[in-house]
Amino acid sequence: MKIFIDSAELDEIKKACEWGIIDGATTNPSLIKRAVDRRGGKISMEDYIIEILKTVPGPVSLEVIAVKADEMIEQARTLYRKFGPYGEVVIKIPINPSLGDDGLDFDGLKAIRQLSGEGIPVNCTLVMTPEQALLAAKAGAAYVSPFAGRIDDYIRTKMGIKFEKGDYFNYELLGIIREFRICKCLENLNSVAEAYRNGELAKVISETTDNGILSGVDLVAKVVKILRNYDFKTQVIASSIRNARQVREVAEVGVDIATLPFKVIEEMVKHYKTLEGMKRFMADVVPQYEEIFKK
Repeated sequence: MKIFIDSAELDEIKKACEWGIIDGATTNPSLIKRAVDRRGGKISMEDYIIEILKTVPGPVSLEVIAVKADEMIEQARTLYRKFGPYGEVVIKIPINPSLGDDGLDFDGLKAIRQLSGEGIPVNCTLVMTPEQALLAAKAGAAYVSPFAGRIDDYIRTKMGIKFEKGDYFNYELLGIIREFRICKCLENLNSVAEAYRNGELAKVISETTDNGILSGVDLVAKVVKILRNYDFKTQVIASSIRNARQVREVAEVGVDIATLPFKVIEEMVKHYKTLEGMKRFMADVVPQYEEIFKK
């Protein structure tokens, strides 16, 4: 699995790249603006993006800000032309750029098809369903980004569960609770037909899933499975990752790439038993062995 850093903070990007485990980066305009603002006008946004591209040893996703296909295409060409000489530019296009009843639902796919035909690689973002990922792959996206953390948030919110952004979503525990509630619903039902029509049973399933998706990791797993079923070249980027355990779980389902905030990368390398072991190792160093390194 490749690891992209999900950040626009150059100091974080440089440090993570020095660790030797970064294969690319994803950014967005808000993150870039905040990073530039923190530098008090000492660098322009364009120069800052160039520094990111020069630092990252792989693809860097840059985002368009339009919602109509023709405008997204022109913005993508501008980004690719302007920043392509400095690194491996990938253009982020939303799967569905519509802001409501404006007829723009398919403009993202139109843009993906056109840009891919021109040889401009696209990272299709805001993917919340396997169906959306399938359409993006068919349109020619080089990457699709299912937003695992946001789906976890949505399911927890539907159930009224309070959580912090970085909290792990224990969908195994939720599954046990779901099965218990389903068993309680079935206790007084006498036939399959009666169970199928039972409103309380359907409510339990609806409340604890997003149209059959059990969690953000389940979303990623289903996207991976569908795209591999049909040998799409599109790579899957597990996005909106909130904690190290979620990284492990998307790795287990065989995702191509995970794009991770800096703090999640830091979390991955730490364990209290590793720290305990290091303290014991250092306490056990004998003077005679230490002398070897002084000669």
